[in-house]
Amino acid sequence: MTTVPFEPRRFRTTAAYYSRFRIPYPDALIERVTARTGLRPGDRLLDLGCGPGQIGIAFARLAGADVTGLDPEPEMLDAAREGAAAAGIHVEFVLGSSYDLGPAFGPLKITTMGRSFHWMDRAATLATLDRLTEPEGAVILFGDSHISASPAWRDVLEKISERFSPEPIRTERQLRRGPDWIKHEEFLLRSAFRNLERIGIVTERLLDADEIIGRAFSMSVTSPQALGESTAELEQALRNELAALSPDGKFTEIIEANALIASRD
Repeated sequence: MTTVPFEPRRFRTTAAYYSRFRIPYPDALIERVTARTGLRPGDRLLDLGCGPGQIGIAFARLAGADVTGLDPEPEMLDAAREGAAAAGIHVEFVLGSSYDLGPAFGPLKITTMGRSFHWMDRAATLATLDRLTEPEGAVILFGDSHISASPAWRDVLEKISERFSPEPIRTERQLRRGPDWIKHEEFLLRSAFRNLERIGIVTERLLDADEIIGRAFSMSVTSPQALGESTAELEQALRNELAALSPDGKFTEIIEANALIASRD
């Protein structure tokens, strides 16, 4: 199985946490992608599965792109509109998903996806984007990878998440981590966008317990919606484990924020 069942409101209740506590994409990464792809002011960019809109807002703010953000979660779109207003830029945010893509979204210079491609029918999405994308255009997958975390708070977060997340959500997570899961790069190499290049920026970040708990609540597996009445219990369990791990309440992470640029030959 290579497609996770579509649930349009999977990220309900996460928007406020997602904007504040997920790993940010540095302006320098957006600027490097802009230069590498030749994106110019006024070029059309689709931020697919935009969430609270960080990527689309950044490209509108830094590159002057004509951005549309598409997401199936109304709360995410509300947060995205607030973010665009705070940045003083215009982005069109639309309710929908990859299953709603059609000619009205094209022609596109770039489609960006930030931690969202794995929720889609990836082969079908790339085939549709091939029809909507200009000849010199590209698909760009934004993500992040952890290099280290100190002390080992990510192990604690993983253990608590496995303990409290509902069984159906754990099953989906295991699918995406299992041996039969096909990597994004393989889908891209089978598509029209088979010319791949990755750009990454490595940074170190200082965190406290509140930020780690906020990170947990931003994830579909441990969102307040998924946890329900167990939300407070998870928070307390996580606080207790983190306090034992670091009595001074200080944690660090070294991460790479990256962009996988996929273009045609």
